[in-house]
Amino acid sequence: MADGAASRSDVILDVSGLKTVFRTRGGEVHAVNDVSFDLRPGELLGVVGESGSGKSVTMMSLLGLLPQPPAEIRAGTVMFGGQDLLKTPDRDLRHIRGARIGFVFQDPMTSLNPVFTVGYQLREPLRKHMGLSNKAAQDRAFELLELVGIPDARRRLSDYPHQFSGGMRQRVMIAIALACDPQILIADEPTTALDVTIQAQILDLMAELRERLKMAVIWITHDLGVIAGIADRVLVMYGGQVVEQAPVHELFTAPKHPYTQALLTTIPHIRGARADKLTVIEGQPPILSAAPAACSFAARCPVAFGRCKQENPPRFPVAPDHDAACFLLTEEPAHA
Repeated sequence: MADGAASRSDVILDVSGLKTVFRTRGGEVHAVNDVSFDLRPGELLGVVGESGSGKSVTMMSLLGLLPQPPAEIRAGTVMFGGQDLLKTPDRDLRHIRGARIGFVFQDPMTSLNPVFTVGYQLREPLRKHMGLSNKAAQDRAFELLELVGIPDARRRLSDYPHQFSGGMRQRVMIAIALACDPQILIADEPTTALDVTIQAQILDLMAELRERLKMAVIWITHDLGVIAGIADRVLVMYGGQVVEQAPVHELFTAPKHPYTQALLTTIPHIRGARADKLTVIEGQPPILSAAPAACSFAARCPVAFGRCKQENPPRFPVAPDHDAACFLLTEEPAHA
């Protein structure tokens, strides 16, 4: 783990040195490259970065949700409840997924099975993981729909996913993920396809549920505005790596990695000099055909110098719980 990590007794999930590769016809894709982070009880950890930065693949790797092949987890440990999830047999891992770690996927319409009622899909994990009878599972399913704010919940248990709006389907997905009272909830861009009004409702719902259920949350998104309002700590990913991690306030007020700084400049403003145009990060994300041998952001970085293009920087400590993978934190460029 990077310096500044919490003590092991204060960590519910500890990921170290995770590497995930996809084997394709065009060669290997190194999607996750030596990712390390931890999650504390009751914490909301935000994970941000551009599309293709490795956010979703990292979290799916933790729970064995990637098809193998083409995916292959080459290295790393994922410690949860005293066991390494990467070495846990799939039979046992199925009892952890859903029961102790819930997962809310990006698109509820494709994640929910269209041929089964919402009630059936809520009852299934309750019977499988908690051994509830049909009646007890039905009652619990009703409670869950009420918990996530779906009106006329008992009647709607008999409805199919297509009979729900996008926001209501997302609430159903959250209810399924919460069915067995998990210790951790992983939410993968759960508000991306929703309009801003429904997005705000889902964010309020998650804040309320987190407080009520005292669970830890990993929230994956490309929306820094969302993260600013809900996260305790943030991981910034680029090129399949964590390039910076910090408490949310510190990340927004004192970002250290040039990529984080560039991301923050892309947030739209409604007033001031940046209100009239949108800022973009010049260049394209790296092609991950090999493990990075140099800084992945160097080609797009306005302050990169020689060493950045020759070595891949580790994460240097900046402050308690704050580190960043940038050589500028330890030395000045030769031409400065």
